[in-house]
This record gives sequence, structure tokens and C-alpha cells, in this order.
Amino acid sequence: MSILAIARLELLIARRNMWVATSLILMGLFSSVLTLAGGAPTGTLGVDPLLVATTSITTLSVYLIPLIGLLLSFDAIAGEAERGTLALSLTYPVSRGEILVGKFLAHLAVLAFAVAVGLGLTAALTIWKYGAGDMSFAPLVRLFFTSLALGAAFLGIGYTVSALTRQTGVASGIVIIIWLVCVVLYDLGLLGALVADGGGFFTKTVFPWLLVANPADAFRLINMPAETVSTLSSGIGAAGGASGLAGQLASLLLWPLLALFFAWGALRRVEP
Repeated sequence: MSILAIARLELLIARRNMWVATSLILMGLFSSVLTLAGGAPTGTLGVDPLLVATTSITTLSVYLIPLIGLLLSFDAIAGEAERGTLALSLTYPVSRGEILVGKFLAHLAVLAFAVAVGLGLTAALTIWKYGAGDMSFAPLVRLFFTSLALGAAFLGIGYTVSALTRQTGVASGIVIIIWLVCVVLYDLGLLGALVADGGGFFTKTVFPWLLVANPADAFRLINMPAETVSTLSSGIGAAGGASGLAGQLASLLLWPLLALFFAWGALRRVEP
């Protein structure tokens, strides 16, 4: 009951949080634009338009979902510490783990709503444009649940940073750097290593596992079928096959648990 009460309070706070409204607007706007603009070649290629739309949304989600998760969580602890409400919360008969889980459930619900809005618009616009026909909604369902797993990982990372810094200004700067490294610079570094290796040991043995170790890349590999992205079928698709779907799922599911564990450890050391 304590966890649910904390989650309910966090949801009330989230209603006044500009990041929540921004998340909904971004997911809805970009999903609509990508769905309408990305469906042009489907008639010529004979590809399921919903599958093409899902692939486009996957590319968006790799960047947007981690950012939303970090923006929702970076001040979860630091913000309360600065406002003085953290000390009050810790005087109640509620464990720090319950506080963390309550915040996590509330923020995950906000993230799920934002993703559902974006994917719901994608499905509605695709059906409106092409008709239901023989469309398969399995990729869209898979994208929804894997988006939650990806967002959960970055929520946990945001809580860890928030508990360690206890200053919202510092926490916001750190989470932006983390987002930049995980989503952009990590892949650029791997690409540079691939070019330098020239198809050697790193490319064949180390690279696939380093790729899957990043939850953003694991998410991309799971949701972007090689047959819909021919230019990636010999690159990322082949690397994904080396470690298999099990490795990709393990990365995507273990990262939220690890991130929340580290966040709990950091919160335990916070003194009000």
C-alpha cells in the first residue's frame, strides 16, 4: 500500500510536470509525421505499411525513449533533497526501497502512456491510410513492451544519478551526457573500431557483444527486421545474429534490474 500511495503522489506531481506534457507531444507529433511520411514506398515495394511505420518509429524511439526516461527521473531524488521534502519522506514508516519502487511505477506509467499515444496514432493513421487488410500488429506490440524495458533502464540510471548528486542542476547535466554517450557516441565509437579493425578479430568476436551490451542497440536489433532495412542487413543485422535474440532480450531485461539496484544502493547512502 505504501508503494501505491507513493506512486499515486508521483502521478499527481507528474500532471504538473512539463516533461510529461512534452513527452506526449513529442511522441504523438513525431509518430504521426513518420507514419505519414514513411509509408510512401510501401505500395511500390509491397511491404506491410504498418511494419514500415514500426521501423520508422523504432528509429525515433531509440533516441526519444531514453531521453524521456532520464528527464522524468533526474530530479526524483535530487529535487526532493533541494526542496526539503526528502527528509520529510524518510521520517515516515516507509523504506527507501518502497520510495524508489513507487516513483519507478509512476514514471513507468507516464512513459507507457506516452508510448501508447504515439503507437496508437501510428496504428490509427496507418489503418486510415491503407485500411486494416492483412496487417500484422505483432511488431507494434513488441515495440511497445521493448520501449517500456528501454525506458525502465534509463529511469533507473536517472535515479542513480539523482541520488548520487542531490543537485538538480548537476543531475540534469550528467543525464544529458549519459544520453549522448549511450545513444550517439557509443555507436560512433564502435563504428570507428570496426573501420580500424578491417574485419578482424574485433569485428567477428567482440563487436556483436559490445553492440548488444548497450540497451539502446539491443532495442534497435529486436525491433528492426533486416528485411525492412536492407542497408543494415549486412551490418547491424548480421551482428545481431551473432549473439542471437536471447542475448538481445537479456540485455534489455537485465539493464532495468541493474539500474534500479544501483539506484537503490545510492539512495540508501543518502542522508537527509
